[in-house]
Amino acid sequence: MRVLGIESSCDECSAAVVVDGERVLSNVVATQIPFHAVYEGVVPEIASRMHTEWISSVVKRALAEASLRPGDVDAVAATARPGLSGSLLVGLSFGKAFAWARGLPFIAVDHMLAHLYAPQLETKVTYPFLGLLVSGGHSIICRVDGFDDLTVLGTTIDDAVGEAFDKVSKHYGFGYPGGAYIDELAKKGDPLAFRFPLPNLHKGEHRYDVSYSGLKTAVVNQLEQFRAKGAEATRENIAASFQKTAVDILLRSLFRAVEDTGLTTIVAGGGVAANSYLRARLAERKDLRCLFPPLSLCGDNGAMIAGVGYRFLERGDRSGLDATVSARVPAFKRRYP
Repeated sequence: MRVLGIESSCDECSAAVVVDGERVLSNVVATQIPFHAVYEGVVPEIASRMHTEWISSVVKRALAEASLRPGDVDAVAATARPGLSGSLLVGLSFGKAFAWARGLPFIAVDHMLAHLYAPQLETKVTYPFLGLLVSGGHSIICRVDGFDDLTVLGTTIDDAVGEAFDKVSKHYGFGYPGGAYIDELAKKGDPLAFRFPLPNLHKGEHRYDVSYSGLKTAVVNQLEQFRAKGAEATRENIAASFQKTAVDILLRSLFRAVEDTGLTTIVAGGGVAANSYLRARLAERKDLRCLFPPLSLCGDNGAMIAGVGYRFLERGDRSGLDATVSARVPAFKRRYP
């Protein structure tokens, strides 16, 4: 089954064709970064307008790169949640129209499930495993028993990890998007130049949760308080020390989940899964099997939508043409969705 996947949840306009949920024939991603960089963040109105202008040509290019005509597609999957409502509506509406015009099966996809599926476009994964979903909007540690069967163990009680990266980068003028710039700066800095505190979350229901508001405050407003003796307050040292603490917060909760569940396979997804320090730290754990998407599939992309969409379609699931978008996932704490 050749599935056309469409992703437009934020500022990436993407379309891809994936065969049987595994073989990627094409994956086109049109980035809007230059249009948002001047504002050091995504402007929703600009994002939805750019999606409207680009979506048709992006889909055409994805089909061309797959050496397919529109009539060769067997099904369509499109992101329905979570994300920016205006942006989501563009991709979902285009996907529904494409499917309706050709009488094709259609499935609306939660792109958080798709992020966890992304590594499976390259590597077979056996369930269950621990999932680490990390992006600008989400920080989730979960037990995964199937492609759409997630039990949330922990999440952020305030800011998401990617959001913290962006806000620190914006404050110090490192560049946009913040995660990529901090990662590069950190490679030339001393991660011990500043000893930022870890949040005190380790008891009861918060055992696997994370928090970034305190770290963000420390880096932005209390920098000198945490400088190590003799360390310089360079951009590189600030970036390296912040990145180390941000990732260590995640790993502390993740390793607790490993110890408590006995699961030794970890699958990461989302934009922060591209972070080199996170990958290096997990690679040190020889007792764990840690799987990451290729860098090209860490951010939002149509291939992951087509991949997980196929699994729904294979099971016989279909979405009606009245499917609509949701800016957020339904309220959850210990079960997803």
